[in-house]
Amino acid sequence: MEKSRKQSGRKEIPGRKKAAQTLESPHDGLIRLNKYIANAGVCSRREADKLISAGAVMVNGKVVTELGTKISPHDKVKYGEQSLKLEKLRYVLLNKPKGFITTTDDPQERKTVMTLIAKACKERIYPVGRLDRNTTGLLLFTNDGELTKKLLHPRHGIQKIYHVVLDKAVTKKDMNQILEGVQLDDGIVRVDAVEYIGDGKDKKQLGIELHSGKNRVIRRIFEKLNYSIIRLDRVSFAGLTKKSLPRGEWRLLEEKEISFLKMLS
Repeated sequence: MEKSRKQSGRKEIPGRKKAAQTLESPHDGLIRLNKYIANAGVCSRREADKLISAGAVMVNGKVVTELGTKISPHDKVKYGEQSLKLEKLRYVLLNKPKGFITTTDDPQERKTVMTLIAKACKERIYPVGRLDRNTTGLLLFTNDGELTKKLLHPRHGIQKIYHVVLDKAVTKKDMNQILEGVQLDDGIVRVDAVEYIGDGKDKKQLGIELHSGKNRVIRRIFEKLNYSIIRLDRVSFAGLTKKSLPRGEWRLLEEKEISFLKMLS
C-alpha cells in the first residue's frame, strides 16, 4: 500500500514545483541545503547547519529551519541579504613572493595576494590561512568553505614545513629547546622536527616541520630565542609542495591532490 505524503515524512520545499518534491533518490539531482551553502563558499557544513537552525536561510522566499532538507540546484537560496549561487569548487596553489599581504582587500592599497591569482578562475576564491608580508612560499586558495574550515582547525594538525634563514648560527642547545617547546605569550609551542639544511655546515639555515596554526609562530619562536629571521619560506603545506611552481606563479590542483586534502581533513 502506498504511503501518504504525511506518513512518508518527506520535506517539501516552499515554492518548488510539485513534481520536484517527490524526488529523493541519490541520483535525483537534489543536494542537502547545508552542502549547498558550503559549496557556495559561505562556511562549512556544520556551520551551515547552525545558520539553518537559527532561521538565517531562506529557500524560494521561505525560511527553512529543518536540518537535512534537500533542495534542487535551481532553488533560490538566500543567507541574510545575500543570494547564494552554487559555484564550481576551485583549488589554486600559489608560490607567494615577498611583499604581498594575505588579505582579500586592503584599505591602504598595498599589494595583496589576490592580484597574483586574479586570472586563475572566474569564481571568487579565498586564501586558506595566512602568510605574512615578508614570508614566501605555498598558499592555497579555494571557495570550498568546508575544506577550508577543516584545514585550519587545530584538531586536524595539518603539516607545514618551512625553510628558515637566520642572522646567526643556531646552537645545538637552542635546537633542542625548539624541539622541547618554547614558551610564547599564548602558550608553549612544540615543533615536530627541526634540522640544519643540507649537510649542516651552514647553521644559519634550518628546516622546521610543525602543525601549529598560531599566528606568526615561526617568527615568534626565534624572536624568543634572540634570533632574527632573514628569510622564511613555506615549502610544504598539507603534503603539497613547490615542485615546478616558480615564485609568483599559481596552478590548479590536480584531482588526486584534492582527494588527498579531503582525506587529510
